[in-house]
Amino acid sequence: MRTVTTSAHLEPDTTSRVNVFDSTPDDEGFVSLRIGGEAIDIALLARPGTADVLRDLARAAIEAASALDRMTDHTPDGAL
Repeated sequence: MRTVTTSAHLEPDTTSRVNVFDSTPDDEGFVSLRIGGEAIDIALLARPGTADVLRDLARAAIEAASALDRMTDHTPDGAL
């Protein structure tokens, strides 16, 4: 990453979308991963060669979601 550091709270109505910008004679193209809500929209721009970074981000997001699931799991230990 090269630029800004920011934080935002994810809410149940947070949206995400992917936009693909194909290459042109002047540009190699890129993908935009947008995460947004009512007042904030964050765009992560990924150029060719950075797919592994997005995969790492996806793995980290799954790990974070699993941690949240564990935080809200009120099942007693050993219960089925």
